[in-house]
Amino acid sequence: MTAIRLLALCGSLRAASSNRALLQAACGLAPENMQIRLYEGMASLPHFSPDLETANMLPEPVCALRRQVAEADGLLISCPEYMHCLPGSFKNMLDWMVGCTEFPGKKIALFQATSRHEYVPEMLRDVLKTMAADVVENACLMLPARSNVLDKQAIWEEKQLSGRIQDGLQIFADAIRTARS
Repeated sequence: MTAIRLLALCGSLRAASSNRALLQAACGLAPENMQIRLYEGMASLPHFSPDLETANMLPEPVCALRRQVAEADGLLISCPEYMHCLPGSFKNMLDWMVGCTEFPGKKIALFQATSRHEYVPEMLRDVLKTMAADVVENACLMLPARSNVLDKQAIWEEKQLSGRIQDGLQIFADAIRTARS
C-alpha cells in the first residue's frame, strides 16, 4: 500500500504556538503508512503579487511551497484566529496557492487547537471552498488549547486528545484512500 503523504500547514509563525504543537503531535501520532511533513517556509514567502504570477516570475519560496503541495496527498491545517480573522501571513500563503494547479480537489483536514475560535473555522472553510479544496469534515477536529497541554509531548500524554488526533488522522487517511481508488 502506497504511503499517504500529508503536508501540515501551521497558520502561526509563533514558535510556541499551540497550533504548531498540535501539528507536531499529529506527526508522531500518524497511522502506519502515513507521513506528515510540517511546512516551515511561511515566514519566507513574499507578499502576494499577481504580477509575479502572470509574468511567470514566481519567487523560489513560492515554487517550493507549490512543489510540496503538489507532492502531498492532503493538507493538514491548524490555524489560530487573530482579531476575528485569519492571520495575515497565513492568508498570504493561501493567496500564493490559488494559482497552484494541483490545489483544486486537494483533500484537507482542519485541526483547530482551541475552542475559542468564533470566526476562523467558517472563514477558512469559505476560503478553501473558493479555492476548490475538498475539506474532509469528518476528519476535522476542534481541540481545546489548555495551558497544561502546550507542546507535542503533553498532547501525546493526554490520552483523550491523542486519541482524537489519531481518529481524525485515520478518517482522513481513509478518505484519501477512497479518493485514490
